[in-house]
Amino acid sequence: MAQAMKIAIVDDEQDMRQSISQWLALSGYDTETFSSAEDALRVLGPEYPGIVISDIRMPGMDGMQFLKKLMGSDSALPVIMITGHGDVPMAVEAMRVGAYDFLEKPFNPDRMNELAKKATGARRLVMDNRALRRELSDGGQIMKKLIGQSPVMERLREDILDLGQADGHVLIDGETGTGKTLVAHALHAVGSRAGKKFVLVSCGAFEEEALSKRLFGPMLPEDAHLPAVEEARGGTLVLEDIEALSETMQARLLSVINEQGTPAETRIVAISNLQEAGRTSEDALRADLFYRLAALRITVPPLRMRGEDILTLFTRLSEQFSDEYGCEAPKVTAQEAAQLLQAPWPGNVRQLINVAERAVLQSRRGAGTIASLLMNDHEDMQPVMTTEGKPLKEYVEAFERMLIDNTMRRHRGSIASVMDELCLPRRTLNEKMAKYGLQRSDYL
Repeated sequence: MAQAMKIAIVDDEQDMRQSISQWLALSGYDTETFSSAEDALRVLGPEYPGIVISDIRMPGMDGMQFLKKLMGSDSALPVIMITGHGDVPMAVEAMRVGAYDFLEKPFNPDRMNELAKKATGARRLVMDNRALRRELSDGGQIMKKLIGQSPVMERLREDILDLGQADGHVLIDGETGTGKTLVAHALHAVGSRAGKKFVLVSCGAFEEEALSKRLFGPMLPEDAHLPAVEEARGGTLVLEDIEALSETMQARLLSVINEQGTPAETRIVAISNLQEAGRTSEDALRADLFYRLAALRITVPPLRMRGEDILTLFTRLSEQFSDEYGCEAPKVTAQEAAQLLQAPWPGNVRQLINVAERAVLQSRRGAGTIASLLMNDHEDMQPVMTTEGKPLKEYVEAFERMLIDNTMRRHRGSIASVMDELCLPRRTLNEKMAKYGLQRSDYL
């Protein structure tokens, strides 16, 4: 859920503070007021979850000094300055220092609302991006996103931990929607470059000339970034859709790699997302570049090979979407669990995410089934699934594990409540939890 944004109102005039606060509160904002800049600075740190509206003319520390202090602490904090008549030149100077915008007294409340909406939106984006960067720099957290106990996922996590500590370039391949970019983030987060730059470029998203400029330069003064090979220096450069590089671009990339020597100053992680049947990244890349990039290689497994991880993922995703939409997560029947396990999943995890969201939305309306969603996605699927290709015992165990896992989550690890709902004696529940690797402490 998005973090609620606050608005700090700083003004030495009580009537002005209260009127601004009341107006914004009526518009749904969470406000707090301060009679001086000094008081406000005791609360407003670099992670303040909101924006600031401040008068310019105040006794003690005035608005300009206050603004400079705030910008020194967090230059991305939106500060809207309130100016009196004739203070416009001062307001222009405030904008130069870093103010988000200014309001001239007497100001239009609708204009204030409009500015507050834009500023809080900008602040929320900054806070979300910071949270994402923190998460992506935390190897432990990002590895938790690689959910699953299947042998292929255990092996994938081991490969990430092993290759994360190495210095060589890496080629990641696998079907579309399997989470290759997440694996690239994890490789960076668990390795020695975790605190350094992580730069991602989608090679398929640019025309040839624009891609050449983004990767190698030269950049114009007004461009927001350095060339990617410079921006990522000392860290990790991730190239999605590496197969989209032309022969000329491949040659330039190879030159950059050769110039770095060994060990490489910048690690290159290439992601191959070939869709054409019978074609591989080895076919698409010149041999010398392929062997430099594929010295270390990770193939991300397709969802259909992950067994009961499918049910675990579906449960987590439907819980997240039910929180987001404010409704109960849909209950999965045994037949639907079997269908989830047997579905071909050509879109892999990305497709599963879509199915989970639609399942929550239709459950909120009290209509539809998970089976109907799968039938829509896979027209060749039969309404009644068989156990062809997999022993019935495996389907039963997967469903049983999912049922116990879901019930434990819903009751926050209360063994008594789970025993009551599933009509299981304590010893049987303990045995089944041990069998499926479920621990009560994970649910508390």
